[in-house]
Amino acid sequence: MQYDVIVIGSGPGGYTGAIRCAQLGLKTAIIEKYATLGGTCLNVGCIPSKALLDSSEHYFNASHTFAEHGIKLDHLAVDLPQMIARKQDVVDQTTKGIVYLMKKNKIDTFYGVGSFVDANTVKVAKTDGSADETITGKNIVIATGSKPMSFPSMPLDKKRVITSTEALKLPEIPKHLIIIGAGVIGAELGSVYARLGAKVSFIEFADSMIPTMDKTMGKELQKSVKKLGADFYFKHKVTKVENTGDEVVVSIDTPKGEQMTLTGDYCLVSVGRRPYTDGLNLEAAGLSADQRGKIEVDEHLRTKVPHIYALGDVIRGAMLAHKAEEEGVFIAETVAGQKPHIHYRLIPNVVYTWPEVAAVGYTEEEVKEKGIPYKLGTFPFKALGRARASMDVDGLVKVLAHKETDEILGVHIIGPRAADIVGEAVVAMEFRASAEDVSRMSHAHPTYTEAFKEACLAATDNRAINM
Repeated sequence: MQYDVIVIGSGPGGYTGAIRCAQLGLKTAIIEKYATLGGTCLNVGCIPSKALLDSSEHYFNASHTFAEHGIKLDHLAVDLPQMIARKQDVVDQTTKGIVYLMKKNKIDTFYGVGSFVDANTVKVAKTDGSADETITGKNIVIATGSKPMSFPSMPLDKKRVITSTEALKLPEIPKHLIIIGAGVIGAELGSVYARLGAKVSFIEFADSMIPTMDKTMGKELQKSVKKLGADFYFKHKVTKVENTGDEVVVSIDTPKGEQMTLTGDYCLVSVGRRPYTDGLNLEAAGLSADQRGKIEVDEHLRTKVPHIYALGDVIRGAMLAHKAEEEGVFIAETVAGQKPHIHYRLIPNVVYTWPEVAAVGYTEEEVKEKGIPYKLGTFPFKALGRARASMDVDGLVKVLAHKETDEILGVHIIGPRAADIVGEAVVAMEFRASAEDVSRMSHAHPTYTEAFKEACLAATDNRAINM
């Protein structure tokens, strides 16, 4: 079978790109290794983790803040199997939606492991045991995503020493969950189980939570997560993880060069993800991956074989579902002869703890390193009427603007609905708005987005109204 475009991988980048190809009149096929479409994000990543985050936040509020709202409850308890079942129902609904979209857009779907036979031919080893199929394409897109990383010192058994995948379906609430890594995934899943009553300990080699984001965000998030009873061990190095049966013992080197151990019933290894290019037989197509598994692409997302493209977690840049989506559309429109663009600096990053953390543009550390003259405006949510009404007073909005032109350089938010507020910042920055531009726009009152306006007022002339 001959196609205009073959997409290998059905995660957000793959299925979005396939849909855009079909919209542009290109005959399209998509290949998925697993039995359900949607990739990591929909099956064992973004969607199920948000479902558990929401469920655990409901429970936490019911047990900690409802009484202050005038709501009294008796016999409150966690039904973890039901919580996991609801999560799975959300996943099932979402993945079935992707199947519908494939049919609606007349995209042929192949379930099996895709691998190159040559630069235009892909073999599909069927997962149902039926005979392999071979299809050819004028253009091929590699969208195979990533897998959790580990190190030899922390062998995964997926029972007590687990990845994020197993953490989404634990049979019980841990008594003590040890998390190696305090980045986005560790912070989110740690929040889930801390809210449900687990003791949570974070071991992080860097000096803060979410170390790739603005330092202010890491400090503020730590304050909030600490209220859940979590412990933090920064600048600590894990040397060994051992499953002793019913417990996990984690050996650690401290910043002072001393040794210590932590013992828990589960250990979540959350030290990042690696590109998943295994089994593609890249060499047959004239391609190769680097030591980390990444595939090199040019500014058009073409590999060194011009009709083969790659996107998302298998190429450079942040491992974000929405980054992959943008790249999927970009490739489709490039193949169709259009001139799309992606502004990578303006792809937002979000941590779905509560309070949420969201950011776009430069961090303060980056503007200092680059020697860019800047001014800073901040506004705390505790000074905002809407936040006080909902009892979501932790956090702040931080705006960085160019000292001379006032153009917004970066926006960093930790607070309620930060993931939604940051969209306003992205729009403003796409149009190269100044802090004053945003400060002169009417914002509905009372809303959380007023904090963004107030931070822009603070950056413009240190004239926030409500602080």
